[in-house]
Amino acid sequence: MLTSFIQLQWKSFFRSASLSSKLVIKILMGFFALYMMVSFAILGASIYFILDEELGLEPLETVNRFLIYYLAMDLLARYMLQKMPVVNIRPLLYLPFNKSKIVHFSLWKTILSFFNIIHAFVLLPFTVVLLIKGYGAMAVIAWFLAISALIFCNNFINVFINVINWVFFVVIGGLILLGILQYYEVFDITLWTGPIFQSFYNVPVMAIIPVILVIGFYQIAYRYFKFNLYLDAGLATKEKDARSEQLDWVNRFGSVAVFLKNDIKLIKRNKRSKSTTLISFLFVFYGLLFFTGAFEMYEGPFWRMFAAIFVTGGFLFSYGQFVPSWDSSYYPLMMSQNIRYRDYLNSKWSLMVMATLFSTVIGTFYLYFGWEVYLAVVVGACYNIGVNSYMVLWGGAYVKTPIDLTSNKKAFGDSQAFNAKTLLLTIPKLLIPMLLYALGYYTMGPIYGYSLVLLVAVLGFAFKEKVFDIILKVYKAEKYETIAAYKQKN
Repeated sequence: MLTSFIQLQWKSFFRSASLSSKLVIKILMGFFALYMMVSFAILGASIYFILDEELGLEPLETVNRFLIYYLAMDLLARYMLQKMPVVNIRPLLYLPFNKSKIVHFSLWKTILSFFNIIHAFVLLPFTVVLLIKGYGAMAVIAWFLAISALIFCNNFINVFINVINWVFFVVIGGLILLGILQYYEVFDITLWTGPIFQSFYNVPVMAIIPVILVIGFYQIAYRYFKFNLYLDAGLATKEKDARSEQLDWVNRFGSVAVFLKNDIKLIKRNKRSKSTTLISFLFVFYGLLFFTGAFEMYEGPFWRMFAAIFVTGGFLFSYGQFVPSWDSSYYPLMMSQNIRYRDYLNSKWSLMVMATLFSTVIGTFYLYFGWEVYLAVVVGACYNIGVNSYMVLWGGAYVKTPIDLTSNKKAFGDSQAFNAKTLLLTIPKLLIPMLLYALGYYTMGPIYGYSLVLLVAVLGFAFKEKVFDIILKVYKAEKYETIAAYKQKN
């Protein structure tokens, strides 16, 4: 039965309508994976000597103390990037396959994920160095098994985070709270977690606890998915009472009001659009990495503008890049109606402008770090509205990925969302404002750097209609290919 599942997945890949883009993405991801493996291996082999010889710290105790942050970052990276590799369930339920085997196969695919394997390239070299340096063999092996088990625990926690929404908010809220408490020296979580991780070395028998946790998480996940593996249960479409919303305040926007109302209702009523919108506003706090001076590597004119673009552009980059894919379920019907394409695109642009302005208002707390910091945020918002909003709409014409609004499937997992044209259109969104600011900064000062970026943004406002004419031509040229792509089920 295992070979049957593998054959079905193999055929699904090679019979996919997006085979060419999938192959390109697989090759690119293969090179990226190789780079990450080499980098992690170098880190694992050198971290002992960095801590011992350069910093004068006890390597294993120091690693154990900050291991909680490593696991937290791993969980966050999984949620943002890891695609849940599940079997196409519905067709299998009609066939004589044992439901237990289907669930086991799906869960084992998550275990064999790259996000689990990559950690071996940092843990194994570090473990080998510990053995060479004379640490107890049994104790080191027990520590390695315990930490590996905790990595797999993260795997199943991520599965639950993707399936049960409230788990994500509990985990993220807890991590943010602990980070704030430690930053203000109220409570240092590492003083409590460090001895726990150290106990896996000091008392090797303690390593059995993470192993038991992995088995427990696996059993819970297995029972949860098996219980919901029915067409009339977990796979059924949930029905809710319809509620009418007038949204009269949107009427002031004129001819684009109808489309704006549709977009606002779409965001409020659907799982994926709602979660994408909520996550996009977390980008407002991204600038704390750059503006607080916490990381020396991020101090520089390039990084300041880079952060400013992201602080106000979270919604624009996460939601806007999938225009018109958010409307994929009814896009063919909409294109058969007598509507003005310009009004449709104007509504998307207006929505991104409102979200950018809202992020700018929220970001006023950056005034605490100085008026220049908030000036960077405001200039970044202007550039996002005056230039990046057009680039996002332009790139959306080439993103032919239908979106399931009822699921939280990650955009990163949609292979058709990535192609050469969209990747090329990503470059000016970040690189041009960074270069403009650096040019003014190094020639006449930071204010002139902001002025250059602001000048380009103002030009974008001035030539909005001309730019929209170009974007309209692209959308009309791609119209029928987009409709055909949205009709494909695989």
